[in-house]
Amino acid sequence: MNTALASSLDAARQRRRDVTTISTIGVAHGSSHFFHMLLPPLFPAFIQAFGLSYSELGLLVTTFFVISGAGQALSGFIVDRVGARPVLFAAMASFFLASVAAGLAQGFGGLMLAAALAGVGNAPFHPADFTILNKRVSQARLGHAFSVHGISGNLGWAVAPVFSIGIAEATGNWRLAYLGTALVALAVMGLLFWQRAAIDDRQGSWGHAKSPAGAAQEHPMAFLKLPSVWLCFSFFFWSTAALSAIQSFASPALHQIYGLPLSQTAYVVTGYMLAGAAGMVCGGFLVARAERLERTIGWAMALAAALLLVTATGWLPGGAAAAVAALAGFGTGLAGPSRDMLIKRAAPPGATGRVYGTVYSGLDIGFAIAAPVFGAILDHGMPRGVFAGSALALLMGIASAGLVGLGLSRRTTLAAA
Repeated sequence: MNTALASSLDAARQRRRDVTTISTIGVAHGSSHFFHMLLPPLFPAFIQAFGLSYSELGLLVTTFFVISGAGQALSGFIVDRVGARPVLFAAMASFFLASVAAGLAQGFGGLMLAAALAGVGNAPFHPADFTILNKRVSQARLGHAFSVHGISGNLGWAVAPVFSIGIAEATGNWRLAYLGTALVALAVMGLLFWQRAAIDDRQGSWGHAKSPAGAAQEHPMAFLKLPSVWLCFSFFFWSTAALSAIQSFASPALHQIYGLPLSQTAYVVTGYMLAGAAGMVCGGFLVARAERLERTIGWAMALAAALLLVTATGWLPGGAAAAVAALAGFGTGLAGPSRDMLIKRAAPPGATGRVYGTVYSGLDIGFAIAAPVFGAILDHGMPRGVFAGSALALLMGIASAGLVGLGLSRRTTLAAA
């Protein structure tokens, strides 16, 4: 009886520790997506204040993602060397400085500085977050941890425009919006400090089997020789290219194909992100049951691709087309937790930060490259190409995930032989 009681108390303590770590990292990840949108919601104010062109404003977004992508790969090495927790504090400090730079900007140069600082701040989040989650969260709840991580990112994207535009319109001064975002960075930093024990990855344990005693230590760059790492990278590139198309151009594309007013189509992106969040909740339960994660990813993303292709046909009534395009987000969200678990299985022991940093840099590169490509498609009068191209990118992502799963199956078979 005492043994059973002790076991029950240990399980309850582990559950509380898991929940604290998952929720703290969820807030931190949501803030990183919040700062993805540090500048774009106030682009009209910059045009009015500084006379900037859309090309110059687009360069701010490209700067953010190029710096974030390059920094993400590099920051993985730093996370593996010094730990994830101090890197998260540095990232939040960079977001604070980005807010200050944006609020004090006197022209394009000041905004470029803000974009660069925000990109530096965003760079380490995925390697740091996943290192902490993989080391501190029990295996039974890891799928749900990945689910919460993805949902918080979607919510961060959704909240940022409302927050910034709301303050700017309420005060009549767009600079005060950046006082607000600076306070957000400080608040999240305070939360991380308060819950610093829950995010201390030095106290956790890696879920993979340990390397045999006396085994030769591999070179820190050895993981780059693994095909699974680059296939995961390509998976992120293609799936993010699809997301970039929807986030940036679904609204005008629906307007041109179906004649819907932009005031209505603007909500499609919000619907897509909310459907994605719902899909991630369901995906967290699927991870615990699925052995072949690539199959879950394949079916979920194939569903999303099919819905986007139906939208591209122009056959649907306008309102139905908008709803179908938004619903496609459920499929991509459903694949999210399985995607993150697949990367965990592909990563060798001790290389968490490096692998996640390299793989997730595909996300930033996908954003940086896809936006101008799909913008050019729209400029050339091919709005259906936005949805068809997004569906094609998802199918390419399915192929990448399938190859990763095939490689892992072969590795498991060889290990068992």
